[in-house]
Amino acid sequence: MRKLQMGRSAVRPTRSPGLAEAASRVGDRWSLLIVDALLEGERRFNELATAVAGIAPNILSARLKQLEHEGLVVSRPYSERPLRLVYELTGTGHDLAGALRMLASWGSRSRGDVHGARHAVCGGELDVRWWCPGCSEVVPGDESDLHWV
Repeated sequence: MRKLQMGRSAVRPTRSPGLAEAASRVGDRWSLLIVDALLEGERRFNELATAVAGIAPNILSARLKQLEHEGLVVSRPYSERPLRLVYELTGTGHDLAGALRMLASWGSRSRGDVHGARHAVCGGELDVRWWCPGCSEVVPGDESDLHWV
């Protein structure tokens, strides 16, 4: 059997290196749900296990360690014997709030749910758009005016 080898030319470059970086840091379901749960504030392990329905304790532990390694979550002891930790988001972790809201809104729309981000004043569905503060223009959704660097 011949072994296939892929050279550099066979690898297609990513259109958005930023998306690849984000996916490598928090690209799984559980990590995103943990970050979402921590957006409400610090939580203990058991509180997170309850907030993230269906997650196994070993998976929760592994994801928390990964999120700490990535600098998105920080833990601190609230009990020394036995060692018990409380977890909270770092500033970088809090920066994910907007992206999580957009993903949640997209998920709701794709399921046909009427639940999603709504304007508190009029109840209308919110629409997220790219906006350039340099020229005060809204960039169209077709990405024709976007340039990833």
